[in-house]
Amino acid sequence: MHRLGEKQCRLFTLISKQSPKRILPFSFFHSNPDPTPKEQQLLIDAISESLQNRDNWDTLSTKFSSSNLSDSLIHKILLRFKHPETAKRALTFFHWSSRHTPNLRHGVSSYALAIHILVRARLLIDARALIESSLLSNSSSSDLLDSLLDTYEVSSSTPLVFDLLVQGYAKLRLLESGFDVFKKLTERGFSLSVITLNTLIHVSAKSDRIDLVWRIYEAAIGKRLYPNEATIEILIGALCKEGKLKEIVGLLDKIHGERCSPPVIVNTMLILKVLEEDRIDEGMSLLKRLLQKNMVLDTIGYSLVVYARVKQMDLVNARKVFDEMIQRGFDANAFVYTAFIKVYCEMSDIDEAERLFAEMDGSGIDSYDETFNSLIFGCAKLRREGESLKYCEMMVARGLLPSRYAFNEMVERLSKIENVIRANEILTKLIERGFVPDESTYSHLIQGFVKGNDIEQALKVFYEMEYRNISPGFEVFRSLIVGLCACGKVEAGEKYFRIMKRRLIQPNAEIYEALIKAFQKSDSKTNADRVYDDTISIR
Repeated sequence: MHRLGEKQCRLFTLISKQSPKRILPFSFFHSNPDPTPKEQQLLIDAISESLQNRDNWDTLSTKFSSSNLSDSLIHKILLRFKHPETAKRALTFFHWSSRHTPNLRHGVSSYALAIHILVRARLLIDARALIESSLLSNSSSSDLLDSLLDTYEVSSSTPLVFDLLVQGYAKLRLLESGFDVFKKLTERGFSLSVITLNTLIHVSAKSDRIDLVWRIYEAAIGKRLYPNEATIEILIGALCKEGKLKEIVGLLDKIHGERCSPPVIVNTMLILKVLEEDRIDEGMSLLKRLLQKNMVLDTIGYSLVVYARVKQMDLVNARKVFDEMIQRGFDANAFVYTAFIKVYCEMSDIDEAERLFAEMDGSGIDSYDETFNSLIFGCAKLRREGESLKYCEMMVARGLLPSRYAFNEMVERLSKIENVIRANEILTKLIERGFVPDESTYSHLIQGFVKGNDIEQALKVFYEMEYRNISPGFEVFRSLIVGLCACGKVEAGEKYFRIMKRRLIQPNAEIYEALIKAFQKSDSKTNADRVYDDTISIR
């Protein structure tokens, strides 16, 4: 065995000088599917020497035509060329080895080693190509990351490899997977570049994944990866895309009293998004970090803390923060007052809400739509319909439009005909200013007029509804038919009954009963029996 080993050594030493025909003994020897460790080492040395001598693919294929290339062997050869000056030979071997053996498919760990070597040598175009190839060929999104982490030390790599990895995910639009990798890397202490952050959020915004844009930015701030000018531009664009820029700018004007810079706009929006998801602790942690970096103004910071405490229903501490804000020389603002007013309305403490509204008004602070919507809805919910109408009229007088939700709630709760008339008059003004009513708006008005025995006005509202191409639903027809029958206009009631059925809206027992009783009361037994037979036929 010792003599055979010596012959093999001499053969490998001379192999590059022999003609292809004289390499047959070597090739035949290495067709052995289960070579010994010594044979493997000899093969590694021979291939490495050929690469060192810059042999081309044809020469390599001729020399090692029958050699078995295992993953372990490939890894060892790659690591021999891990230094920047020999990285191109590692790349040559990586590509040649996949072509050399038709059935060979590089494992993810082979990709990882090759990528590390190329990144360290700053062969970034080649490294990106291998990253993308690996991501497309591996089903699990974490395989490449795990292999890169496992081979990071042995390849003497640099953190840049992980920036390229996340950027690769972004380029391939594998955004959720890219974000998962982004989080895993930052959690393990790797500092990714702001360029990587910008790439990930830019592609997310272009892909209409605005929700993901803010999740990525939140994660970045949480790991102290702060934005640059390009980041802010991307985020402002995302705000425009989701139609929120005007809203947040207007809100900041109410808090700060003047126009804020783009970074302040973006960072305030981030905190508000987190707080609106009821993630109060996370929001406060982010706010603290942004305040420490002077990325949010103090007056905005105080206002957001008050808002957070109010959302937690911690009104005692919310008031303490509000008082501290005033003592430190910051002005009270509409945003903070509205936060208090809204929560008191939700708690059905309308008296305290109205007291705060009066205090706000007396201080010369302009109320805005959410302030009035809260009062309109809160008063309506407690059947204080006169006050609800008062705030709605006050709102309109100040050039503001109520939300459809608040207006519909108010109209639904009206019990007095004079208040229904007032609401109808308000609606006329609102429509002139761009308010868009829906089926519920008209349905509640029609029901209000029917209850107030003003059938003619109910019919006018119905015609207006039809004119605006808003299809009446079951409740509209039920109110009209029952109301018409109750006031003796059974023929008109039956007319709408027929319209209802033509539109495939199924009448209920109340409607049939109203028609039958109305026909019986008018001594029209034949019609009453006909309607009764109709009820029997559909059972």
